[in-house]
Amino acid sequence: MGTDIIKATVDGRGIAEVVVDCPPVNALPVAGWYGLAETVERLGRDPDVRVVLLRAEGRGFNAGVDVKELRADTGHAAVIRVNRGCYAAFAAVYDCAVPVVTAVHGFCLGGGIGLVGNSDVIVAAEDAYFGLPEVDRGALGAATHLSRLVPQHRARAMMYTCATASAAELHAFGSVFDVVPAGRLRDRALEVAADIAAKNPVVIRAAKEAFNGIDLWDVKRSYRYEQGFTFEINLSGVAAEVRDTFGGRTDGEE
Repeated sequence: MGTDIIKATVDGRGIAEVVVDCPPVNALPVAGWYGLAETVERLGRDPDVRVVLLRAEGRGFNAGVDVKELRADTGHAAVIRVNRGCYAAFAAVYDCAVPVVTAVHGFCLGGGIGLVGNSDVIVAAEDAYFGLPEVDRGALGAATHLSRLVPQHRARAMMYTCATASAAELHAFGSVFDVVPAGRLRDRALEVAADIAAKNPVVIRAAKEAFNGIDLWDVKRSYRYEQGFTFEINLSGVAAEVRDTFGGRTDGEE
């Protein structure tokens, strides 16, 4: 299933376009997170690829994990698989040997924040909004990545209240590179990707590695630390209670 919902193509300019299409809201199952990780890793290793463009079809960019998988599991195996799958996908975007441009439309929630926060350049549609409704789902995680998108106190408020931030706000913060009408999103993202692809590929790959090397904190280690609290909440039984009463719904779900 992971490969069915993740499609990838590479054009003559060296732009690899990765498209996620998992109706109804791009809430990915475990196989989808691993499929995305494998796809991005493979493209980064391809010497003909100069930049990766990550985008999605449908009503929004990403609504996080498929909570139905968690609800269906009476033990803790599902939450372990979900956490490992998300970790793999976020790490693949961060470690990709070439820059990753994300094109975001509609909702970008939960795991979507992990993907976007670890990408290199963000282009957003005017209707895009970003949030971490994890508290309402009985989980934690991706505060690491949200903190790369908004200032510290805004990130804390968004985590505690599950409030969202608009594309225009993130553009003002400097984390979103450009905001365009929804109908222009893919074209604008491809323009940005083409600008990167036109540069010397050896220099661009070195620039990506250099930026990762000077990061102020280790995003992979930081995210794994957060996941430990998700495991605690699940082991205590609180997570299941929250999911059963409120946390199964996202802004994008029917």
